[in-house]
Amino acid sequence: MTMQRIPARIGDALAAVETPALVLDLDVFEHNLDLMANVVRGSGLALRPHAKAHKSPDIAKAQVGRGAVGICCQKVDEAEVFVAAGIADVLVTNEIVAPAKIARLARLAQTATIGVLVDDARNVADLAAAAVQAGGTLHVYVEIDVGSHRCGVAPGEPALALARAIVGSRGLRFRGLHAYHGAAQHLRAPAERQAAIAQASRLAGRTRVLIEAAGIPCPVITGAGTGTWQCERDSSVYTELQPGSYVFMDADYGRNALAPDEHAFEQSLYVLATVMSTPTPERAVVDAGLKALAFDSGPPLVHVARGLTYGKGSDEHGVLDVDPAQAQPQLGERVWLIPGHCDPTVNLYDWIVGMRGERVECVWPIAARGAIG
Repeated sequence: MTMQRIPARIGDALAAVETPALVLDLDVFEHNLDLMANVVRGSGLALRPHAKAHKSPDIAKAQVGRGAVGICCQKVDEAEVFVAAGIADVLVTNEIVAPAKIARLARLAQTATIGVLVDDARNVADLAAAAVQAGGTLHVYVEIDVGSHRCGVAPGEPALALARAIVGSRGLRFRGLHAYHGAAQHLRAPAERQAAIAQASRLAGRTRVLIEAAGIPCPVITGAGTGTWQCERDSSVYTELQPGSYVFMDADYGRNALAPDEHAFEQSLYVLATVMSTPTPERAVVDAGLKALAFDSGPPLVHVARGLTYGKGSDEHGVLDVDPAQAQPQLGERVWLIPGHCDPTVNLYDWIVGMRGERVECVWPIAARGAIG
């Protein structure tokens, strides 16, 4: 696969960065890393950040270096990239059912601690057979549906039945419950998020009690995301947290109202674009369109807007609406765009340019970019 041109070199000035480029404000990024690590440290909970947000071994290593027990990812392809880069503990927060993918996952478990989710007894049998054949052990979590209505068995007896199946299978180790409420991450009001996670916590806690009453240890309840992690942390139920987007943030998370006691993470990730046309006083066009940004959570915001609004995008054009009361941007001017949704935006790039002030300090490969299998 041909990688994208490296948009900058270490030591380059901002003006030398070729656009569109995915750019990281390193001071803010490190603040976000440290804030999460510090508030979780000493809480008795483990931090396992979700790497589907950044797809970068360099960032994963920075998280593990600050105390994370490992990372999460969503696909076997991603897990292979992170294990190859030296990340020794990877939880695939997904059901893996294709035989070839299960075999690859089992081979990864020969050299790293590999976790995976199940919500079907047939999948348990397939995972066990592959683990035995590979000569390793897969760490298996029962996924329960705590409100997102995506994957997952119902809490309670169905989860217990799966736990029994895992415990009775060679090559597998039952680790606990995966109780992630993705839909709660973007409920705008703090009270809505708190109520959603309170219900998820009740369901997960009751299921753990049922499993342990059957004589099966259930040491881990894992879940949480950037929008709700404090709720899970304070629940007395969850033992492990999986926030991912906190390192970057995006326009959609910026729409969440925060409670007075909620920790605020700052925007560190941008798509740097260049004004390539100023056809009218009310319109300017940048070189970042649908192929440079994810639009599933709406268009990007213009950082330090100066009366600029990202009005619409086409394949390679982004049209900015210009407030007539403000000065029109100049041809060649740089514009910093805040992605609507950071995760799929990152997946459009091969490189992330780390800026310290006005200079490029690092250029990291997004090594798991496009890893969707």
